[in-house]
Amino acid sequence: MSEAPRPSQMSATGSATLYDAVIIGAGISGMYQLYKLRELGLSVRVFEAGTGVGGTWYWNRYPGCRFDSESYSYGYSFSEEVLQEWEWSEHFSAQPETLRYLNFVADKFDLREDIQFSARVSKANYDEANDCWEVTFEDGGTARARFLISATGPLSAPQMPLINGIDNFAKEAFHTALWPQDPDGFGGRKDIDFSGKRVGVIGTGATAVQLIQEVAKTVGELFVFQRTPNWCAPLHNSPINDTEQGKIKASYVEIFKRCSETFGAFVHGMDPRSAFDVSTEEREVFFEKLYAEPGFGIWLGNFRDTMTNEAANALLTEFIAKKIRSRVTDPVVAEKLIPTNHGFGTRRVPMETHYYEVYNQDNVTLVDLKETPIERITAAGVKTNNREYELDMIIYATGFDHVTGALNRIEIRGQGGQKLKDKWADGPRTYLGMQTVGFPNFFTLVGPHNGSTFCNIPRCIEQNVEWVTDLISYMGEHKLKHIEPTDEAEKAWTIHVGETAEKTLFPTADSWFMGVSPNVPGKKRTFLLYAGGAPLYKEKCDAVAANEYAGFVLR
Repeated sequence: MSEAPRPSQMSATGSATLYDAVIIGAGISGMYQLYKLRELGLSVRVFEAGTGVGGTWYWNRYPGCRFDSESYSYGYSFSEEVLQEWEWSEHFSAQPETLRYLNFVADKFDLREDIQFSARVSKANYDEANDCWEVTFEDGGTARARFLISATGPLSAPQMPLINGIDNFAKEAFHTALWPQDPDGFGGRKDIDFSGKRVGVIGTGATAVQLIQEVAKTVGELFVFQRTPNWCAPLHNSPINDTEQGKIKASYVEIFKRCSETFGAFVHGMDPRSAFDVSTEEREVFFEKLYAEPGFGIWLGNFRDTMTNEAANALLTEFIAKKIRSRVTDPVVAEKLIPTNHGFGTRRVPMETHYYEVYNQDNVTLVDLKETPIERITAAGVKTNNREYELDMIIYATGFDHVTGALNRIEIRGQGGQKLKDKWADGPRTYLGMQTVGFPNFFTLVGPHNGSTFCNIPRCIEQNVEWVTDLISYMGEHKLKHIEPTDEAEKAWTIHVGETAEKTLFPTADSWFMGVSPNVPGKKRTFLLYAGGAPLYKEKCDAVAANEYAGFVLR
């Protein structure tokens, strides 16, 4: 590799300095990739649109935002010092604490030295003559690099709903992923007073569930505009006491080993039994046990066939439906909160804390948009086809242009000027979810078809980053400057991704897993994640590396 000076000694985005690597995004993956490439002695520059590190935990500051991974399974595992010095206060950490943690890591390893903030990438163009990438920023500045690494994340392109008149509303309005900051510059949440206000929340996905249960605590009147209900399950969060803290710190090796062995890299692994291997009574006891335990166990620690067999899934689905009916006092409202178009777990499962009980409050109204669709946003509020809801605040909890959205919003051009967005118009085509033909030296961490996309993300981020780092090191040792997949390898991997999805029930539901969003019309319905599980994904990546990166063209 080149013996370039440290990035801190170079000029900012206005220059066209040639780095060894440019990383887009200073979230969990971008920070770790920076750390690992600096270990190789490379010149690296991270460009981040925000004013601080943290990625999703920087941007998503809405009330109620928190992990649904156990905190101690979520943080970085690469530094024993960090593991022992940092103490999580809750089993499922809230956004402010998570952001403090990521700032702690950035400070400990002096990562900001090589990160440029307030630098939003608008274009990335592959320069074939010089075998490098030129990155252009919204302010017109540029940077050049041998390697371009996307660390933009799968849930980082906020998407407003397709509703007429959004700009008409005369009062406060927010998208959950663009919540106002406080002035400290580190992504803290601006406190917004809901008391006495009439607040409308549009959406009932994972973000909305977290938000609604917090807003309901103090709001004057809350209107929840629901297009499609989701299956939710209790989080059962609690503080971590001193005894638990000591046990966690003494058990990190076992915790991360456990995560490396499970399908989703969580501490929860599927039960090897079929739902039909036990009696009805035993099955109900097992469901009750999981429902009462913290975290994703009810989803990812259940009978092995609940996510692959429709009959088994139907048993679990009916169990959850009964739970909703038991928690919501109005039977009409309860039925509106029960999905009828997909089984439990075939979409991403929102984890909640007294979410269903919110609808028992006299000041909370569920507006079923299937019955009374929104016609437009007015200056005063939300107009459905049967009435206008006058509001003081509208909160859009309408999610993201998932997985490919952040990449599509950058004009990325590869060989021959081909746009990545055009290549992926009928669905992503990748090799290992890390690279795509025609875009040499361009890596997509946590991208489509990547094991990190259906995963306890930091666990799979470390795998991604370490694999890419080893590959770049290999290229340096062998004096190689160019890498991209073969057509055959890309085709085979893309087929493999589809085949693994078909072995599950995920394709039976319209969800962002399948690239389906009412707010992003025109996307082809195709599975965007990797459903083979984290252990199989790692095994396949390791096999490619052991075979001198078979399926790639290196020169």
